[in-house]
This record gives sequence, structure tokens and C-alpha cells, in this order.
Amino acid sequence: MKKMTLVGLAVLTLAGCTNSSVYSGDVYTGNQAKTVREVTYGTVLNVRPVVIQDDESELGVIAGAVLGGVLGNSVGGGRGRNITTAVGAIAGGMAGSKAGQQMGKTQAVELEIKTDDGRTIAVVQKQDISVFHPAQRVRLVGSGRSMNVSPL
Repeated sequence: MKKMTLVGLAVLTLAGCTNSSVYSGDVYTGNQAKTVREVTYGTVLNVRPVVIQDDESELGVIAGAVLGGVLGNSVGGGRGRNITTAVGAIAGGMAGSKAGQQMGKTQAVELEIKTDDGRTIAVVQKQDISVFHPAQRVRLVGSGRSMNVSPL
């Protein structure tokens, strides 16, 4: 029983480590801090709700397999215990994979923006407290593959 409790606590602890704030327009990574970033301005053309799906993490699969194996090992005896351990690990891994996919979803917006220099760009970022709407003026910080958008 102690094993199951410890494994369950470990799974819950690891599940709580999901961090979606990195997708926010208000958050900068350590690599972005203290670096020169381009600032441009533009006008929002369109706002579309989207979902950011994290790349599938192996964490859910591993945690589910361990928990399933421990639970399977607690059933039966002899060869039957080996079979239930294996089946529990496989089923737990599959369930952990599905749970990891659901935990890895972040509500976001796709912002289509007409920059002041005439380009039309799209930026996807987490839906924060800031609510964007068409015709709104925005500030864009960054360039290339990294851009944060904030309302003016």
C-alpha cells in the first residue's frame, strides 16, 4: 500500500510541473532576457482562438506505466502476478499518454497583424488577461521565430 501511495504522489507532483506560461506574451525566457530585441508596431486584423498542444512528453507515459505496473503487481501471485504487472504497465502507459496530451493543452489566440511597415504576420500566444480585438494597436517585441505581442 505504501508503494501505491508514493507512486501516486509522484505522478501528481510531476503532473503539476506543466508550465504553460512560456506561451504568454508577458513572459520572456532566460535566453531572451538582457538581449536586444526589435520593437515594431501594428494593427490587429483578426483574432482566432486556438489551442497550443505541447510536444508529447514521455513523462505521462513513464509515470502511467510505473503506476500501472505497481498496481498490476499487487494483484495475483506467481506467473499471474507477472502477467498483471505487464498488463498494468502497458495500460498505465497508454492512460498516462492520454493524460499527458490533455495536460499539455493551452488555450491561446492566433493574432493576424498588419505591421506598420506593411507586412501581414500571424503570432500565436497564450490568451492572457489582455484581450485582443480587430483594429487594436499592438506592440511587437522580437523578430524571426520569437515574438511577443502586447496591447498599446
